[in-house]
Amino acid sequence: MKPLLIVQAIVSVLLIISILLQNRGTDAGLSFGGDFGGYYTKRGVEKFLFYASIALGAAFLVLSILNVRVA
Repeated sequence: MKPLLIVQAIVSVLLIISILLQNRGTDAGLSFGGDFGGYYTKRGVEKFLFYASIALGAAFLVLSILNVRVA
């Protein structure tokens, strides 16, 4: 198997995990129509997961283009 495909598979799994760990909209009150209605900033792990998802998404896109070019 090509090393580029292995790296792309690892990045895709990490991207899926980082997206699933983000807990946006999972509050029980939000599911029944309750809304915070305010603005809040991301802090700590939530901020890290947000930026990690963006970076992993960009890496996945670049790896996908490289795989098409190489093949």
